[in-house]
Amino acid sequence: MNDKKDVLDNGPFFHGTKAELKIGDLLEPQHLSNYQDKKSNYIYFTATLDAAKWGAELATSKSKERIYIVEPLGEFENDPNVTDKKFPGNPTRSYRSKSPLKIIAELSSWERHSDEQINHMIASINKLREEGKFVIYD
Repeated sequence: MNDKKDVLDNGPFFHGTKAELKIGDLLEPQHLSNYQDKKSNYIYFTATLDAAKWGAELATSKSKERIYIVEPLGEFENDPNVTDKKFPGNPTRSYRSKSPLKIIAELSSWERHSDEQINHMIASINKLREEGKFVIYD
């Protein structure tokens, strides 16, 4: 259990998705994942706009890409899917929680990654899926 001196990050925090939410809504675990066909045990978020953009751009829905500013309502931990597995430490400042995130605001405008970057990332993820290496530790 973290105490106040062990705060991982002070934010601000972002959640990239294609879900349409309202200010005050809660994002909670046990809903369908943005990236695989199953319920997620955690809710994922980041303190970097770049990682949030990827979250919105890579979500499987066909809806509009959105980035929300969120407030964690409980304890959270480094996201083990990127921390030390893909990148030493946590340079993407990516986290997950079993507690809800409260929607504080929606970013009204942000610059997407280029179509070339997005298509390259999708191709890389699809290759990992084909090889059985696209695993989300949830």
